[in-house]
Amino acid sequence: MKYSYLIIITFILGLFSCTQSTSVKTATFKVWGNCEKCKKTIETAVAIKGVSEKDWNVESKLMTVSFDTTLVSLDEVEQLIAKAGYDDDMYYGDDYAYGKLESCCQYERKPFDLK
Repeated sequence: MKYSYLIIITFILGLFSCTQSTSVKTATFKVWGNCEKCKKTIETAVAIKGVSEKDWNVESKLMTVSFDTTLVSLDEVEQLIAKAGYDDDMYYGDDYAYGKLESCCQYERKPFDLK
């Protein structure tokens, strides 16, 4: 009988030790661009350790990323996109990188408002 109690207690403790708070966060923000080539460049820019899912929608211009907050922040993800030449909600795209984008990817840049 003691052996049965020991197994049950071990099982319960094991069950609780496996549950942990998740550090994965999903965020959606706007990234300017035009086409499927933009999609590839934008998604490749954030292909780093800690980013598990990335999807930029060509029509809506919305970027959705899932990332591990212990490895990368949303701010870092947005900066990587800006370094690739694309404007997003928080950062103005790098001018040099923008100039190197193919002509179909050079979207009409809007005046940037600081938040």
